[in-house]
Amino acid sequence: MLYDALVAESQRRDSLDDVRSDALDRVRWLVDLLERQRTEHRRLIGHEHRRSRAAGAAIQAEIDGRLAACADEEGRAAVLCLMLAARFDNTSYWQYDTEIGSLISRVRGWTPEEVAVMLLRATEYAMGYRFARALGLVLNAVDQLDADGRRAVMPWLRRAHTQLMDTTVEARLRTSLVQRLRALLASVDEAHIPDGLIPADAPWAAPLRDRAKTEPSPELAGLVRHLVSLSGPRPTQRWRATCLELTDAASARDVVADVLRSLAGDEVLCSAGSGAHTAWIHGDHHYHYVVHQNDGDLARGVVWAAALTGGPAAVRHLSALALRTGGHGNGVIEDLKLAGAAINALAESGDPASLEALWRLRSRIKHRALRKQLDTALVTAAGKQGITAGQLIERTVPDHGLAPDGSLERELGGHRVRVAIEDATTVRLTFTRPDGGTSRTAPAAVKDGFPDELQELKDLAKEVRGTLSAERARVEALMSAGREWPYDEWCRYYRDHPVTGVLVRALIWEFRDVGDADGEWRAVAPMAEPPGEPERVRLWHPILASTDEVRAWRERLVAERLRQPFKQAFREIYLLTPAEEETGVYSNRFAAHVVHYPQLYALFKERGWQANFLGRHDGGYDGKARAEFGDGEWRACFHHEPAADDDGGYAPDHAATDQVRFERRDGRRWREIPLAEVPPLVFSEAMRDVDLFVGVTSIAADPDWTDRGEDRHAVYWRTATFGALTASAEVRRAALERILPRLKIAHRCTLDGRFLVVRGDLTTYRIHLGSANILMEPDDAYLCIVPSPGKGNGKGKVFLPFEDDRLSLILSKALLLAADTKITDATILTQIKRGA
Repeated sequence: MLYDALVAESQRRDSLDDVRSDALDRVRWLVDLLERQRTEHRRLIGHEHRRSRAAGAAIQAEIDGRLAACADEEGRAAVLCLMLAARFDNTSYWQYDTEIGSLISRVRGWTPEEVAVMLLRATEYAMGYRFARALGLVLNAVDQLDADGRRAVMPWLRRAHTQLMDTTVEARLRTSLVQRLRALLASVDEAHIPDGLIPADAPWAAPLRDRAKTEPSPELAGLVRHLVSLSGPRPTQRWRATCLELTDAASARDVVADVLRSLAGDEVLCSAGSGAHTAWIHGDHHYHYVVHQNDGDLARGVVWAAALTGGPAAVRHLSALALRTGGHGNGVIEDLKLAGAAINALAESGDPASLEALWRLRSRIKHRALRKQLDTALVTAAGKQGITAGQLIERTVPDHGLAPDGSLERELGGHRVRVAIEDATTVRLTFTRPDGGTSRTAPAAVKDGFPDELQELKDLAKEVRGTLSAERARVEALMSAGREWPYDEWCRYYRDHPVTGVLVRALIWEFRDVGDADGEWRAVAPMAEPPGEPERVRLWHPILASTDEVRAWRERLVAERLRQPFKQAFREIYLLTPAEEETGVYSNRFAAHVVHYPQLYALFKERGWQANFLGRHDGGYDGKARAEFGDGEWRACFHHEPAADDDGGYAPDHAATDQVRFERRDGRRWREIPLAEVPPLVFSEAMRDVDLFVGVTSIAADPDWTDRGEDRHAVYWRTATFGALTASAEVRRAALERILPRLKIAHRCTLDGRFLVVRGDLTTYRIHLGSANILMEPDDAYLCIVPSPGKGNGKGKVFLPFEDDRLSLILSKALLLAADTKITDATILTQIKRGA
C-alpha cells in the first residue's frame, strides 16, 4: 500500500521523522485518494482506458475539493504528504506542483520543521528542473518564517544552495532561485558566504577563497554577493558605485586584482578532472577552460571590480583574458561572455593604455560577435577621450618600439639583428656578422647563444607584419571616407608613425594652406614635402581630379619608379551610368556573371565583406554580401545565388551574381538609398570591390575551363572571357601604355582595343586585358596557359606601380610568348603549332 511505503520512507532516523509521520497520519485520506488515482492510471494504460479516464477525473475532482476545504494545519500536512508522494525518477513520474503551489500560497503557520522537510525533499528529486521548480515553491513558505525560523532552517537552505549550484537548470529559473536563496541566507548571517558561491577547486578563485576562510566578514560576504549579481555584459552605474563602496569596505582591491591576474594567466581547468564546463558539451575527449559556466557571474563581476579599482595595472590582464577566452588556437574553450566582459571593461576603464590593448585585440580576435563588441568598445573608448572612433583607431596603432624609419636593432653576441619594414608588404629580419656580412638566416652563434632573445625578435616581426597588413587595409578604406586632418595631427599619426608612415609616404596627399579655408587643394607627390604652410590634409582620389591630372600622376609614378601600397593614381573610377539612374535603387552592372563560389566566398572574407554561406540549407539560396564604406555611414549589398542547375554538394561550385544596392546608417538601422544619393567616393569604392569579386572569380578568368568537358556555362564563358573591358581592365591598359615602352619586348607588343598583341616568331598572340586569356592569329584559336603557383607571374622582372596579380600574369605571358621559340613545355607547343 502507498501509505505503508510512504511511512517506511519517512523513517530516516533524523530529527524530522516525527514531522513526516504526523503529516501522513493527519491526511491519511489524501494518501488513500492518491493510491486510488494511481490504480486508475494503471488501468488507463490497459483495455479499460475510457472508464478509467472518467474514474481518474472523478478522483482528481475529489482531491481538489477536499484540499480546497483544508484549514491551515491540515493544509500544511497535505503539502508535506504530496511532496513525499511525488516521484521523478526512471521508474515512476508523479507530480503535484499545482496542488502544492496553491496550498503554500494559501495556508499559514508554517513551522521551521515543516519547511525543513520540504527543503530536504526538494533536493531529493532526481530531475534537476523538477528540483528547481519544487524549490521555488518551498521558498514561498520560507518567506513566511520569521528571523528565528529562517535561522532554524539555515542548514537546509545551505544544502539547497549547494545543490542548485551543481545542477543544470534553465538559466532564468536558476538565477531567480540563486538570488532568493542568497538573500535568505544573508538575512540570517551577513558574514556567511554560501558553499559553491566561490568555486572550491578553481585556481583562479584561490585569492578570494583564501580571504573568505582566513578573514571572513560581513563586508567581504556582501562584496561576493554583489559580484555574482552581475549577469549582463555591462553593469549599471548603480552596480559600479556599489561595487566600489563594497570593495573598499572589505579592503579587497588587492584580492580582485589577484583574481583577475589568475584568470588571465594561471592554470586552466581540464574537463577530465573538473567536469565539463557546460552541460551542452559531451564526449570522451577532454579540453581545457578557464571558468565553469556556473561560476561565470562571479568571474565577470571580478573582472569589472578589478577594472574599476585596478587602474593601469588591470589593463594588461584584461587584454590577456580577452585574448585567452576569445581568441582562437589558445588551447582553451571560448568563453564569449567572459571575453566580452573583459573587452567592455577595457573600453570603459578610461586608461590610455587600454586603447592600444583594444587595437591589438581587434587584429587578433576573429570571432564575429566579439569583433562587434570590439568595434563598440572602440567607439565607447573614443567617447571617453572626446574624439571620434576614426581618430581613436589611428591614435592607437602600435609602434612596436620601432624607430621612425620602421626598424629596430639589437646587439646579440657581436651580431647586429635588425627588424625592418622594407615596403608595404614586407617585414624582414636581417643579421649582420662582426665582419660586416649579412644574411637573412640566424647565425649559429645567435641561435645557440640567445634563443629567447631571437624568438622575441621573431615574434616582434610577426606582430609588425600583422599591424602593417591591418594598416594597409585601414588606410585604403579611407579612400571612401573623404576625411580631412589638421596637418600636425596627420604628421603625428600618419606620416611620422613607424608603421603607418611606410604606407602614407608612398601615397599622394592633398594640402591646403593656413588661412586659405576656401582655397584649392594642392596634390603632392609621394615622398615629397608640401610647400607653403599646410593646415589641412586629405587623401587624394582620382575621382576628384581631372583627366589630365590623373594622366600626369600615372606618368610620374612609372617614370620615377614609385611603387604605391595599393592602387591610387591607377585606381579604377566607377561613375553612375544612365542605366543605373533608370533602375534607381540598384545596379545590374555586375549581374549575370558565373563565378567560382568557394573562391568568391574566400575573397569576401579577405576584403572584409560579411556574407551568408550559400548551400542546401535554410537561407542558403539567397546570398547577400555586405561591407561598410564612408567611415561606416554607408553600406553596399552585393546579391548572389547558386548558379542555375548547379549540382554541387552541400555548397554550390558556382554562383550567379545579381544586384548591388546601397544603404545609409539611420541610428542603429540601415535604410536603402537611391544610387543618385550615394556619395561618388562611396559608390566608386564599393563598385570597385564588386568588380574585383567578379573579375577574379569569374569562370571567364579560368584559363582551362574549356578542358573540363562542360558546356553548361559555355556561352557565358565565350562571351565574357574576351568581352568588353571593365574599369579595372581599363586601368590595366593605362598602366601597360606606360610600362610597355620600357620593356625589352616593346617592339613586339602593341595595344589593340581590349587586347595586348604580342608578335612571336611562331605566330601572333592576343592577350585579353580582362581575363588574361589568349587567342592566336589568324583564326583566334584558344591557347591555354596555366601558370604554376608562385612561378611565372612576372613579379620582380618588371616594375609595377601597384600590386595587380592579373597585370603581372599578362606581362609574364607576354614575356613568354615574345620568345615562343624558347618554349619547352610540350603542352603549350602542341597548341601553338596546331593553331599556327
